[in-house]
Amino acid sequence: MRMRRYKEVLIKGLMMGLMLVGLFGFSALAGEEWLTDFNQAKEEAAEKKLPILIDFTGSDWCSWCIKLDQEVFSQNEFKEYAKDHLVLFLADFPGKRGKKLAAEVKAQNEQLFKTYDIKGYPTILLLDASGKVIAQTGYRPGGAGAYVKHLKGLLK
Repeated sequence: MRMRRYKEVLIKGLMMGLMLVGLFGFSALAGEEWLTDFNQAKEEAAEKKLPILIDFTGSDWCSWCIKLDQEVFSQNEFKEYAKDHLVLFLADFPGKRGKKLAAEVKAQNEQLFKTYDIKGYPTILLLDASGKVIAQTGYRPGGAGAYVKHLKGLLK
């Protein structure tokens, strides 16, 4: 009897955990602040008169991408800056056994990869609302504060 109750509680706990993951995403990059539709990002950038930050990432296999996400993009200092100064766009290229992207998102990301002649991951582009490159960067040590300072310098 006790074992049966234990299993019920365990199953309910696992189900609740899965629902929370579905609601809140797997990482900072899965959050609502990162767009995955490039046309939407350009429209928002034009409307708000903000640059677009594109993160070309292999979010589930690229160690430097994961490090950039953990040290910068998931930190409140970056999020607070980005909220008022950037339109965030995620161009993800997950591993073959990792998370799956919708076919249209995958095709869009591959086209952007070719258009902007991306050579590796992570590559961070700053674009104007029309899609013209303002600056290019990648991982930099020092955490969120140093990265925000770096971005401000690139956008001057």
